Amino acid sequence: MAISFENAFGLQEAVLKLRVERASVLSSNLANSDTPGYKARDINFQEALSSHMNGSAGRMQSTNGSHFNQSGGSRPESEFFYRAPTQPSIDGNTVEENVEHAEFMKNNMEFQAAFTFLNGRIKGLQKAIRGE
Repeated sequence: MAISFENAFGLQEAVLKLRVERASVLSSNLANSDTPGYKARDINFQEALSSHMNGSAGRMQSTNGSHFNQSGGSRPESEFFYRAPTQPSIDGNTVEENVEHAEFMKNNMEFQAAFTFLNGRIKGLQKAIRGE
């Protein structure tokens, strides 16, 4: 009997990928904290996970044949949002380092929790295969 990894692990692969993408967006915000006019972005995690569950992750609707192909892991714009700053900067930059650090750490903890859960599932499958 063949093991279906998708059935065995559920959404954990998608959750880990989304957490990595969100970490990339948040680190980009931090890297551009001194860039005039830079707008802090984030991924709407719930929207992105919902899109994945509905099978539409990474797909944008093309309205013209000359549009670029957006497959290959890019997120639809509806899954992104611009963070509204609590204290706007004079130069138009909306990155607030304390907020970005907090969100980055929160995302990191949620990634670690998802990874620990996935690791537990893998160990459980290994035990089942060995007959333990």
